[in-house]
Amino acid sequence: MRVVLAEDLFLLRDGLVRMLQAYGFEIAAAVETGPELTRALAESEPDVAVIDVRLPPTHTDEGLQCALAARRARPGLPVLVLSQHVEQLYARELLADGAGGIGYLLKDRVFDAEQFVDAVRRVAAGGTAMDPQVIQQLLTRRSAADRPLARLTPREREVLELMAQGRSNTGIAAQLVVTERAIAKHTSNIFAKLGLEVADDDNRRVLAVLAYLDQDR
Repeated sequence: MRVVLAEDLFLLRDGLVRMLQAYGFEIAAAVETGPELTRALAESEPDVAVIDVRLPPTHTDEGLQCALAARRARPGLPVLVLSQHVEQLYARELLADGAGGIGYLLKDRVFDAEQFVDAVRRVAAGGTAMDPQVIQQLLTRRSAADRPLARLTPREREVLELMAQGRSNTGIAAQLVVTERAIAKHTSNIFAKLGLEVADDDNRRVLAVLAYLDQDR
């Protein structure tokens, strides 16, 4: 699996390269600036991009803007964004195109190798990997009357939150200490209440997560 990595801090960038290589990833490019990232994404055709939000030369949202431009040029390009803090605007902007293959992790998660690598793989496969703190902060912006989430029961919202973290039905069942059959029923109810037509369940999971997280649409 080919990865383009963008991180301006040399030690972190070098550490991520070594970590990903140790887990069998091929590093197509490892860059430190926005312009370098733009070129790498255009030339390398990676399977997934791992990108710091803030890159030179602006140190504002350079990395995110490069990622958004790349996804416009190549719809569905899997992108895992790394950030030092939860920045809701960036999380919402990343979700705005309605496609899967997206992730938003705080840099603290990078120090858990297995968790980080699992997130990269899930995003590359077209799924989602949203940091729990990002999810919680997005949730605080929603009012009780928001639709369609208002139709979900507290348990269904709990299941959907774990789904947004990228958990499988098996993982959700273990977390909530219930049966997989119960989780399957909850997910079916979630899909119905969010108006997601019968289709491939992996696709519906992504769409459900997007409906859950993208609060401005």
